[in-house]
Amino acid sequence: MTRIAIVIGSTRPGRVGDTVAHWVHEIASKRTDAEFDVVDLRDIKLPLLDEQAPPSFGQYANDHTREWSTLVDSYDGFVFVTPEYNHSTSGALKNAIDYLYSEWNNKAAAFVGYGSAGGSRAIEHLRGIMAEVQVATVRNQVMLSLFTDFENFTTFTPQPVQVDAVGPMLDQLIAWSDALQPLRDKTKAQSATV
Repeated sequence: MTRIAIVIGSTRPGRVGDTVAHWVHEIASKRTDAEFDVVDLRDIKLPLLDEQAPPSFGQYANDHTREWSTLVDSYDGFVFVTPEYNHSTSGALKNAIDYLYSEWNNKAAAFVGYGSAGGSRAIEHLRGIMAEVQVATVRNQVMLSLFTDFENFTTFTPQPVQVDAVGPMLDQLIAWSDALQPLRDKTKAQSATV
């Protein structure tokens, strides 16, 4: 069965990303076409990128990198739950992506952003990053406004339109994750012969 990671892209104290991610997970868990896990970067505890070799070499010297590699490699697609900090995603999420390369390849990603502009600029930045690591991004996304989907900028109270947006986003994500499976299989078969 298709496996999707819902990645909490913020590690800061007082974050709302964990609440948003668990909301997505609650909606997603009602589906029967994929399995969903919440992956919290706070629990992964990656330091700033500390591998000497480029990630495309796949020669990881550190245990934390090998563990992160195994975890990411086990998923077929991702929902990145991202805050918007200064017109971009969080440093923690960018750092986590930068650690790896082939583990991301030929998978699909969707985005749930939050911020004063619904996380839209963070999402757009992530689309370019995902293209570089060969991840296909789906069009549908969820953009949560700090002004309309949160009380006092902290208590998550999503508008009905946001609840309705999650399903179509997941439909696309699962379809693309499944469609890319033959490419992932081919790549694994080729690397097994090397």
